[in-house]
Amino acid sequence: MKTKLTLSAVLVASALALSGCQQDKPVEIVKAPLTEKDAEKFLGDVESELRALYLESGQAQWIYANFITHDTANLSAQSSQKFTEAVVRMANDAAKFDGLELSFDNRRKLDVLKLALTLPAPQDAEKTARLSSLAAQLDGMYGKGKYCKTDGSCLSLGDMTSIMATSRSYEELLDVWQGWREVSKPMRSLYQEQVTLTNEGAKELGYADTGAMWRSKYDMPADDFANELDRIWGQVKPLYDSLHCHVRAKLGEKYGTDKVPQDKPIPAHLLGNMWAQTWGNIYDLVAPENADPGFDVTDLLAKHNYDEIKMVKGAEKFFTSMGFEPLPESFWERSLFTKPQDRDVQCHASAWNLDNKDDLRIKMCIQKTGEEFAVIHHELGHNFYQRAYNKLPLFYQESANDGFHEAIGDTIALSVTPSYLKEIGLLDTVPDESKDIGLLMRMALDKIAFIPFGLLVDQWRWKVFSGEIKPEQYNQAWWELREKYQGVMAPLARSESDFDPGAKYHVPGNVPYTRYFLAHILQFQFHKSLCDIAGNKESIHRCSVYGSKEAGEKLNEMLEMGSSRPWQEALAKLTGKPEMDANAVLDYFAPLQAYLDEQNKDRQCGW
Repeated sequence: MKTKLTLSAVLVASALALSGCQQDKPVEIVKAPLTEKDAEKFLGDVESELRALYLESGQAQWIYANFITHDTANLSAQSSQKFTEAVVRMANDAAKFDGLELSFDNRRKLDVLKLALTLPAPQDAEKTARLSSLAAQLDGMYGKGKYCKTDGSCLSLGDMTSIMATSRSYEELLDVWQGWREVSKPMRSLYQEQVTLTNEGAKELGYADTGAMWRSKYDMPADDFANELDRIWGQVKPLYDSLHCHVRAKLGEKYGTDKVPQDKPIPAHLLGNMWAQTWGNIYDLVAPENADPGFDVTDLLAKHNYDEIKMVKGAEKFFTSMGFEPLPESFWERSLFTKPQDRDVQCHASAWNLDNKDDLRIKMCIQKTGEEFAVIHHELGHNFYQRAYNKLPLFYQESANDGFHEAIGDTIALSVTPSYLKEIGLLDTVPDESKDIGLLMRMALDKIAFIPFGLLVDQWRWKVFSGEIKPEQYNQAWWELREKYQGVMAPLARSESDFDPGAKYHVPGNVPYTRYFLAHILQFQFHKSLCDIAGNKESIHRCSVYGSKEAGEKLNEMLEMGSSRPWQEALAKLTGKPEMDANAVLDYFAPLQAYLDEQNKDRQCGW
């Protein structure tokens, strides 16, 4: 976009032309310097254009996610290309104001605009089109992925997820684990090309590479942010190491120490999850003795005839009990709650706000389990956050940082305690505190086990974007990071003909992953603060803020800020201090840490 001439510049040029001055040299027109008023006009124009683009793009993406076909893929790619080209243009125009002294508000909006794209595209229409096409192809390959066996039978990811959760056959788990990773092999060359193109776009915007651009979204220098993640991980690592040691010992008892060596990382297919990112599905193998609380949420949901809609209504009720308004009627009309039998859809759970106002939706192929009940709380957390900030300028209609968005629903899920289950009629009696170790173990298998995985996905991508990890090292580096952070290893030989990172949705889907690491820290910080506000007198892991209007009011004050201020200020609004701190995690799991220390006394820990 060319800089618009001011009226005074045009008048000066006209006067020179009429004055009879010599014309043997071209007249040099000096453009007036940009001002804050120019920035405000630019931002106003951009906001109007963005509103229309967000709606058009959101509708195209929604249709594609719910009806995966060749045509909807093309429409999605075209819409994505149009949106990307517009935002690339806007971001580059925003960069023209970089040297100008502006108000905090205008500077922040311009910075938001420069960092708006996850995959910044080069200012070249052909390259932008190719980048959009690559993103759509990768997304579609994942969404349509199936494992078809030699007998002609095929398993969807949902089918394989269930097998990973319930099977205790070493060979069956290995077969399914390997089968799903056949889906990601063809993604490798497409992903490599995508990295090259998006790095080119990031450099045009003034960033070293796409990873550096992603890290610049956190209200601190990119390198300082990376150091902050390492600091927080250092706080949690001793608890994770204790959990890892106990789980490995129990898996060794189940499958034999020849299959699970007690001085090496754990084979990735034995942890109850396709990506070994959460381990809750193997609770039965590692549970403390006599710690069964006497109930299972999946069983309770079935006993009380909870279908998919009733599960969502139950999660909504938690938010309304804290003073939030119910979801709009359109949410129930337009959301996807169950997997259709007649078409391919993206079953990965997600929350949507299509019009940046009140067109809130979720897309989920809900399974009637306790785990999915927690996921629904998580997704509705996004929706209630989206509604809370929808009166802000479009630039600020986002969470304080992306970890906040992921943390809100999980914070509410931490209040799904036995006392809460009793209060809503799912449970008859609350177990005494002697049963808490079992509940904490189950929680840790999901929450604590996830934390290093939440860190390493973007550690891999940042190194890929920077060139530290070369294309010929993609898979090797992936497993090196998984062994380093998680103490998890591939159960069979892998090579560079594989592309195991692509077996995780967020890699081909280009969704930054550090947000989930942050969320697993922030949710405990939020929970502790909300419990204090609600006047909780019990142990932090027994607290539920269900029904606390005081906690709801304080939470909403933070949500309404959106991203209008640095995330440190939003954090302080709720917790009273601006730093992320994992001590709330350690406080929550303190009884479990003592139990694990006792169990691991005579074991060799580490890998």
